Amino acid sequence: MWIYVKQLQRPVRVSRSDAGLAKLILTQFGGPDGEFSASWRYITQAFTMPTGRTKALLIDIGTEELAHLEMVGTIFHLLIRDATPQQLRSAGLGEQYAVHGFADFLNAPGGEPWTSSYIQGTSDPLADLSEDMAAEQKARAAYERLLCSTNDPDVREVLGFLREREVVHFQRFGEALQLIQSYLDAPRRSWPGYESQDAE
Repeated sequence: MWIYVKQLQRPVRVSRSDAGLAKLILTQFGGPDGEFSASWRYITQAFTMPTGRTKALLIDIGTEELAHLEMVGTIFHLLIRDATPQQLRSAGLGEQYAVHGFADFLNAPGGEPWTSSYIQGTSDPLADLSEDMAAEQKARAAYERLLCSTNDPDVREVLGFLREREVVHFQRFGEALQLIQSYLDAPRRSWPGYESQDAE
């Protein structure tokens, strides 16, 4: 069960409007490696994890990714809230404004709407955790490129925090991968669809 704490995980401020940066920020809102994708990747994969510890880890990190989605959405909104329709159009957000106004919407910077094909769940915990580690590295790389795209100190502070969380999640998934490998290496232990290499 979730309990929503009505405050951001970390305060979000921007020094000035920047519709161009807002468009780039969308990659972490509705893009393939963004926070929404990460959240639902982990939460859906959790159901086939063979240990309670790894299931809880995926739910915990998936929940935190929802908190990050809230932060990224707040950054986007603050960056465009004072922009004119002409400024949004000049920044490449004209179509988004025409359809959604100033609302955050789950799409990538190029306007592609979010799709569940961005995420995967195989019911193989080794494959899923390996994908999760890669997803965290892609998100880290995206935050580093976003940091290179702005000199706004307030935005940079929040992006830096989000980047650090991707690194921590990568480490936690690495630990979970080792845990699952040890679990599966134990005699006569498996999960549906998996046969131990020691099986006759």
